[in-house]
Amino acid sequence: MDYGMSPELEAFRSEVRAFVEQNAPAIVPKAGVRSAEDEAELALIKEWCGKLFAAGYFGGDWPEQYGGKGAAHSAEHDVVIGEEIARARAPQLAGAGSLVAHALIDFGTDAQREQYLAGIRSGEDIWCQLFSEPSSGSDLASLRTKAIRNEDGSFRVTGQKVWTTNGHWANYGYLLARTDPDAPKHKGISAFMVDMTLPGIDVRPLREMTGTSDFNEVFLDDVVLPADALIGEINVGWNIANSSLAHERSGVATSTVRLRQGVEALMDLAKNVTRNGRPAIEDGAVQETLGKLTAEVEALSALVYANISRWSRGTERVQDAPMAKLMFSELGVDIARFALELSGEAGILVEGDRDAIDHGRWQDEFLYARAFTIAGGSSEIMRNIISERGLKLPR
Repeated sequence: MDYGMSPELEAFRSEVRAFVEQNAPAIVPKAGVRSAEDEAELALIKEWCGKLFAAGYFGGDWPEQYGGKGAAHSAEHDVVIGEEIARARAPQLAGAGSLVAHALIDFGTDAQREQYLAGIRSGEDIWCQLFSEPSSGSDLASLRTKAIRNEDGSFRVTGQKVWTTNGHWANYGYLLARTDPDAPKHKGISAFMVDMTLPGIDVRPLREMTGTSDFNEVFLDDVVLPADALIGEINVGWNIANSSLAHERSGVATSTVRLRQGVEALMDLAKNVTRNGRPAIEDGAVQETLGKLTAEVEALSALVYANISRWSRGTERVQDAPMAKLMFSELGVDIARFALELSGEAGILVEGDRDAIDHGRWQDEFLYARAFTIAGGSSEIMRNIISERGLKLPR
């Protein structure tokens, strides 16, 4: 149980916090994973990401020859960086640049690395993740987008992707497509880089109940990809995708900071609204719920730090990440729901309404919270993984 932050990491935290305070862009934070609202905001996010790469915070785990710090940069460093960016409510890395960078570093050619890594580090190139499909849901390996190899080595791609964050802003896409329909579903998938300006690509923003369009559906109609768009070997895309996803270790730790901020904001809300003619914070039932939510957030934080510690030792368990993801997703819903309950009738008012509590923050949080119970694996899938693979219960 010797997990947590060492003095060296806490000193690093102070360094990162100072950097974020001095350089974070002035963008009004919103709930969840959101895209830039316009080109001006996108430019601010690109500049911000470029600064984080230049400082060695983003891409710190890249090998030194590609601009990173190599073994000197640990998963714990990524956790600290993610937590401090979240604490400032500043933008995270836009798009799928980090995912494709690790795919290229581990499986790409020298020419591919030279062509694409610089644009990711500068923040100029935005990548989107072309993995999810309407028919595959949480079972990504059942994807049906197909890539047929032509005689000249190029690939002709046809299919549909969905829930593509930043697809409408992206220069490039990180694509999984089926290249061998006769192979077992995990074995016949390949990974590609896609120029999003190619003929046959149609990006259609999806309007969400938050009122914004952060996700997209992407149609690929006989899109021709050059031979050098293939990452690694053909039909090993499943392994490449899982390898690149495994590099991301700070997500839930970052989200835990947001949950803690949510509970703190709930306490402020309870002081400013009334229940039975008194400040809600004086009500015993309100105090009990606030205490319960606070305890659950701190328990999640301990779980995340324990998971990171096990991962760094090579003793990670199959249920670790699903437990943290499930707990985070469900807690977010509970926090947002209680905020609306405390707000009473005003809880239905959205951003822009002059009478909206906290400028409509809580309705936005509530509407978005459900997305996290689906994104990255639904709560139902997480429970199945925990029970079947972790606890060895029968299917």
